Amino acid sequence: MNTTTVAVDLAKSVFQLAVADTQWRVIEQHRLTRAQFERWFTNRNVSLVIMEACGSAHHWARSLNALGIEVKLLPAAYIRAYVKRNKTDAADACALLEAARCADIRPVKIKSIEQQALQGLHRTRSLWMGTRTSRINALRGFCREFGISVATGSPNGIEQISRVLADPNTSVPHLIRGTMKLLIEEIHLLEARVTQLEKELTQLAKQSAACTTLLSIPGIGLLTATAMVAATSGSVAHFKDARHFASWFGLTPKEYSSGNTRYLGHISKRGDRYLRMLLTHGARSVLRAASVSFSAGRHLDDLRSWALKVQGRTNHNKAACALANKLARICYATLRDGEDYGTVQRMNKKLERTSYAMPA
Repeated sequence: MNTTTVAVDLAKSVFQLAVADTQWRVIEQHRLTRAQFERWFTNRNVSLVIMEACGSAHHWARSLNALGIEVKLLPAAYIRAYVKRNKTDAADACALLEAARCADIRPVKIKSIEQQALQGLHRTRSLWMGTRTSRINALRGFCREFGISVATGSPNGIEQISRVLADPNTSVPHLIRGTMKLLIEEIHLLEARVTQLEKELTQLAKQSAACTTLLSIPGIGLLTATAMVAATSGSVAHFKDARHFASWFGLTPKEYSSGNTRYLGHISKRGDRYLRMLLTHGARSVLRAASVSFSAGRHLDDLRSWALKVQGRTNHNKAACALANKLARICYATLRDGEDYGTVQRMNKKLERTSYAMPA
């Protein structure tokens, strides 16, 4: 059988396939189990496979690439508009064929095993940090119910609660005291695990040229650098430009315009929320450091001076989002050129000095 394009609606155990000819007409439909799906492409002449960029999509894309088959992963959010009438697995597969014909929908770059493993480390750290925060909040709530006010800040709060539980004359009932001690032990265990994971990330960052380049940018630390490399593999060639890269994080304004009326609202918050959060926190740290340096009368570079000017004419949160957007574009430039932040800045200044207007 000579087929050219196959759209696959992925699932955990049931896979729906829509086979199209060279005119994009559906000529076959199959509903396969996982074992059948693994064998289906072996003896068929398939040139293109289209799938949603969802769970397990990158695994199947790598497996099909190993068979010499081109795979195109499409963003799941853009496929729904092409579903006709009721939503079924067969309709979803046919919608993938229609969406693949749209030139404006950019396919998702297939991630390597190393990228997904690195992302898994970051997701694990986030889970541990969330669990740690919930345990600390539970301890604070218990103490508050027994008339004990806990100091702000996680280290100070945990230390104070530990001293309270060690005091035999404390107002905390004996019934719950043992359980609260177990929560504190769990918090210390989670902190030790997070510390060990961050040491692993540090070793990985030292071996990655892209991470080393990103770490030269103000506001970009270990977590942001390694997370960005995990998301992009250290290459930004598949992005159109720096603004497109910043919009990929949801750091560009959400627009609602018609005719001569143009309205730009808050940031769109689309894309990878984890990386957007890291970039925003990095921007806040840069703003804080710039404010302290300005108050002390120290010299500020162009980036920090610009951030303080934005903060002066708007507010802190808008300035943080604007700076996060600029940091994302700086990350794009450093990854594109393979140069650190200082080198890129010197090159830009040199171009500005040597760019003169042509004589009339």
